[in-house]
Amino acid sequence: MQTPDSTLMLSGISSMATKTLLADLTQLYRAQTGVRVQIESVGGVNAAKRVQAGEAFDMVLLASDAIERLIASGHLQTGSRVDWVRSPVAVAVQAGAARPELNHEADVKAAVLASPSLSYSSGPSGVYLEQLFERWGISDVVQARIVVPPPGIPVGALVASGQAALGFQQWSELIALPGIDVLGTLPEDVAFITTFSSGIPGAIANDPARVAAVKLFFKFLASADVQAVKRKQGMDF
Repeated sequence: MQTPDSTLMLSGISSMATKTLLADLTQLYRAQTGVRVQIESVGGVNAAKRVQAGEAFDMVLLASDAIERLIASGHLQTGSRVDWVRSPVAVAVQAGAARPELNHEADVKAAVLASPSLSYSSGPSGVYLEQLFERWGISDVVQARIVVPPPGIPVGALVASGQAALGFQQWSELIALPGIDVLGTLPEDVAFITTFSSGIPGAIANDPARVAAVKLFFKFLASADVQAVKRKQGMDF
């Protein structure tokens, strides 16, 4: 592996889904290379808006569809996308609450219809669930029961407090939260896995040393050497 320039400090922005994983990986990368990488994790929609507004970052790490949109709009360099982790959607209830069976699509539909309240994020998993409810023909039925998480508040926190009886979010965002029971990922017939990717802003295109350092970090993120760290956070690649 090429040796990165340890005098550089790299900055980036990511969605909340990969916050804990990136904290572990940036710490490991610094231990191995001496390079400091600081990633700010916010809601994915807000992250994309900040990139579009021209805020300066060395790297952007979001769901693959968001990265593609930022490439198409010229905010990220063409050809800079690197897929580095995949995360499944999981389901949670408040700790100690009744645990609905979720073995098949019909079970998930029944659990949603039986739940007095439910919550999901505004990211790719939320978009997918809205499409699922539309396909099931229950969008109008459940609309009034949906609890929208405020910015920066994870779905799991709403479930833990009892504000939402059923929560759907990336497993990585639920796995370590207190006060909830994670029932597992969505069953195979309705499973949804988000691929997270990285991209390089066009603003640093004229800084070849910085671009090279970012590419080395991306290579590290996608390497087999960090698979165990990803699995610990409920992700893989």
